[in-house]
Amino acid sequence: MLQISELTYRIAGKLLLENANVTIPAGHKIGIVGRNGSGKTTLYKLILGELENDDGQIRVRKSAKVGQVAQEAPGGPETLLETVLSSHPELVALQNEAETTNNPNRIAEIHERLQDIGAYEAEARAASILSGLGFSDTEQRRACSEFSGGWRMRVALACTLFTQPDLLLLDEPTNYLDLEGVLWLENFIKNYPYTILIISHDRDLLNQAASAIVHLENRELTFYGGNFDKFEKTYREQKKLKQAAIKKQSLERAHIQKYVDRFRYKASKAKQAQSRIKMLEKMEPLAALAEENTVQFNFPNPEELAPPLISIEKCSVGYEKGKPILRNINMRMDMEDRIALLGQNGNGKSTFAKLLADRLTPMDGQIKRSRKLSIGYFAQHQQDELDKEGTPLSHLRLLMKGATEAQVRGRLGGFGFGVDKATNQISTLSGGEKARLLFALMSFKAPQMIILDEPTNHLDMDSRQSLIHAINEYEGAVILISHDSYLVEACADRIMVIENGGVHNFDGDINDYKAEVIGNKATLKKKEKIEKKEIKEPEKIDSSNKKPKKKISGAEKNYLRDKIRDVERRVDYLNKEVKKYTKALGNPKLYNNNDPAAKRALQQFTREKKELEEKLVEAEERWIDLESRFNQ
Repeated sequence: MLQISELTYRIAGKLLLENANVTIPAGHKIGIVGRNGSGKTTLYKLILGELENDDGQIRVRKSAKVGQVAQEAPGGPETLLETVLSSHPELVALQNEAETTNNPNRIAEIHERLQDIGAYEAEARAASILSGLGFSDTEQRRACSEFSGGWRMRVALACTLFTQPDLLLLDEPTNYLDLEGVLWLENFIKNYPYTILIISHDRDLLNQAASAIVHLENRELTFYGGNFDKFEKTYREQKKLKQAAIKKQSLERAHIQKYVDRFRYKASKAKQAQSRIKMLEKMEPLAALAEENTVQFNFPNPEELAPPLISIEKCSVGYEKGKPILRNINMRMDMEDRIALLGQNGNGKSTFAKLLADRLTPMDGQIKRSRKLSIGYFAQHQQDELDKEGTPLSHLRLLMKGATEAQVRGRLGGFGFGVDKATNQISTLSGGEKARLLFALMSFKAPQMIILDEPTNHLDMDSRQSLIHAINEYEGAVILISHDSYLVEACADRIMVIENGGVHNFDGDINDYKAEVIGNKATLKKKEKIEKKEIKEPEKIDSSNKKPKKKISGAEKNYLRDKIRDVERRVDYLNKEVKKYTKALGNPKLYNNNDPAAKRALQQFTREKKELEEKLVEAEERWIDLESRFNQ
């Protein structure tokens, strides 16, 4: 389908690709991975012919259609359905010709071709794609111009998917999708009949949908069979082998050089020394591995506040008077909370986040915040609020009044802005760099709670790992809105779903939630049947006439395996919480009898630790029970 040979490309004198080679077989779903700035989007432009390569060749199979998502989102008066249908030029041209031509032979040819390209199922197919991307039947009949930019970018994606090109190029397609949309896209990509190249930093998408990975590193393209996890394992192993080979060669060269230096001027050893000099000349040094300059940022830990940080009672919130988006919200949040907010876009996740961040006032009910509570709020739209003429240094300097430039630069350095980046204009920064600047600004005052609304958009794999590390090291409350299920699984202890105008606790983890979204009703029904059996009272039987235990079915095995994983995660979580309280109770300040606040805190910590220990015992007993049933 696609062959790249000896491809070289420079931009402003800088080499992005040098003698790069890769062959993409037809029908494969290929993930294109590499650090931000390595040249992935440039590669797409070269394939599309938008840029001209300096050297080498790019060959796409003759007559193959190549498609990508339009950069400009559609925004005319046409309905979403009309917009998607009109994105197929051949379909539109044939339908127009069929209405005007009088030649019976041509009419027959047109209808035969319309049959071939699936014209008679086109509307149903377009509606199905729009539905998968989150548009209801009613919304599909509304004009594009009525939707926001993010939603219209989904329409642009729908148009590209509808045209079914032979080679489909997708560049970060999940950035405008919610988790439900991402799961639908995973399934669409897996079942797509032609070739797809996907630039993505979404680990789960690449694990679920990609059949191979192409890694862009050091200006070269390397093909790896399998999904992202397999690529990562193979890459790490190859790197270790290369490091070992470099070390071995370095020691060998040093040994030979030592011999040469010692004996090259001794007549009796001159011949052997010359021989070793030639050996050194032939021993071409292995290329040193490129240094990994991964940005390791962190959120400063806050001053601890007594719980609760926030308590909400019977709250309603929205933007228009009398038209609340969310109603009857009741909940509390403490410093140790790690909550993921899930639900389809448009259901009110960002609205709820703004309520917590004090950016929206309740219409009804009340919300109480701890008097000293500070909240850090991050959302993608804040990138547009940055001063385009300013710099990272000027933005942080506004918060650090009285600090020296060295101190401001030091703080910026913790978020990856070195000497070369700190004074760059905001307008020249990449999306990932702007996100990191917003993280620095958001966390500057060491807030007790951080709210992160789609924080991984524009971040590469390494930066996402750094974000996960920063969240898990942070000691305040975290509210997370994300379509990245890997991030949710790594950072959230609790899931809340926003749907039907309410905020509800979800009993399960991210995998349970995904199973519900995918609509795996057969699996859920099996689970329900097993759960009913589980709580049913056992019948009394004559012990002298016991029958041998019946082996559990495959479905029960799968159910028990899932439950064991859930309980293992709960045991791990409870162990961590008990350790936190044990550490807190080791603080000598708590045992000051003359301090009433310390006395109250000691009583509270002791009580809560006891409750956690009781829950841990229950969880461990449950774990043992499930393991014994699984192994019977």
